[in-house]
Amino acid sequence: MEASWWKSSKFWLMWVGYIIAVAAWYASVKWLPLDSFNRLPDPWSVITEWFSPEPVYGVSIFTPIYYQHIFYSVYRATASFVLAVVLGVPLGILMAWSPKFDAYASALVGLLRPIPPLAWIPLAILMFPGIELAVIYVTFLVAFFATVMNTYVGVKSIDPDYFRAALSLGSKPRDILRHVIIPGALPNIFTGLQIAMGAAWFSLAAGEMIAAQYGLGFMIFESYNLIQFPTIVIGMATLGIAGFMSSAIIRVVGNKLMRWRVQSFGIGG
Repeated sequence: MEASWWKSSKFWLMWVGYIIAVAAWYASVKWLPLDSFNRLPDPWSVITEWFSPEPVYGVSIFTPIYYQHIFYSVYRATASFVLAVVLGVPLGILMAWSPKFDAYASALVGLLRPIPPLAWIPLAILMFPGIELAVIYVTFLVAFFATVMNTYVGVKSIDPDYFRAALSLGSKPRDILRHVIIPGALPNIFTGLQIAMGAAWFSLAAGEMIAAQYGLGFMIFESYNLIQFPTIVIGMATLGIAGFMSSAIIRVVGNKLMRWRVQSFGIGG
């Protein structure tokens, strides 16, 4: 029987890493002879503000505005991610499966993918009515390209012998898609989805700083303008926690789906 998660060495090493990082943060703020570091909040002031029923700067786990910012960011990241999956996975499969379609689409994808998300914000504001759709669109683009490319690589990595064997047994294209392509590309697809979710949170924060009235990115940027440094770190930490949890959920779902596929083929315990 596997050891409990809290007894594993990985769990404790993870917390050792967190403690070292917090200690380095405290030392940098308190002891480094640099004014730029001395202006930063130390860990204790951030924790005190974060968990205070009466926060000095108005944002803590006890204030409704904190959860309002979280709600808007989670909604935007989720909507962008779902759109990226619905559109990116089929496109990646089609590009890898059809050489003709790949010739048409790969050049365009290769041209648009390196454009940073912030460069899309002016066009997004012009194209879509209201700020909400513009922020979601910018967030979607980053997750979309990550999903497309990892799906493409996943399909391309499947051994061609599987396709030849399926064709020799009289499989139709839909059978090859269902029984060869999807299970064969699934590990890469879920790796891409984890990357896409992390990229979505990254681009979301940038978009919210420029074109939003609520959200964690907006909270961070507004706190910077108002010189509320502990709130900046609270927003950053909340973004990190939300991104980590989102990727962890995708990883758990992916592991369960791939375990189901292994068991269905009868090659696993």
